[in-house]
Amino acid sequence: MSTIGGEIRLARQRAGLSLEAVARAAGVSGVEVSRIERARAEWVSLLTLARLCTIVGLDLTARAYPGANPLRDARHNRLLMLLHGHINPALGWALEVPLPNPGDQRAWDAMIRGDGWRYGVECEMNPIDGQAALRRLTLKQKDGLVDGVTLLLPDTRQARLFRREFVEQLAAQFPVRSIDALRALAAGKNPGGSAIITP
Repeated sequence: MSTIGGEIRLARQRAGLSLEAVARAAGVSGVEVSRIERARAEWVSLLTLARLCTIVGLDLTARAYPGANPLRDARHNRLLMLLHGHINPALGWALEVPLPNPGDQRAWDAMIRGDGWRYGVECEMNPIDGQAALRRLTLKQKDGLVDGVTLLLPDTRQARLFRREFVEQLAAQFPVRSIDALRALAAGKNPGGSAIITP
């Protein structure tokens, strides 16, 4: 906000516009414009900033980038706990495990650790775009330094449609059958590769 305010002030001055003229055009007070220019108006809306930018000849753009993990709901947590209940207590289990690269804000929903192996767990509550999900998980597996990925899906109509629509791609990336992966994890063993599990 401080950078935007300073840019508005410079553009206003270059255009030879007074605070009052800009304020009138934007429908706010001159005092308010002055506060915005000096980054003293934390409450200012994007709409007001966009108006001010337009008046002084600037374009204001905004983009959303993937960041920290989104808020998880109770269904998501229940699904993770269902999987946790299936694995042998001798195995390590941790939630929200960050990827090991400095500055990387991504995290695994959970991590299962055994003797010399690690599997990242990703929980997809509403899977839709199989190609995007597979690209994201492939990159996350590479960057996350894990032996495989356990893709956790709910037993819902949407998840079943997702699995049917992308059956070949999913089979190639998740070759271990769900039942085999669950048996291995229950026995405290390496599941032997990536798997899709619906607990």
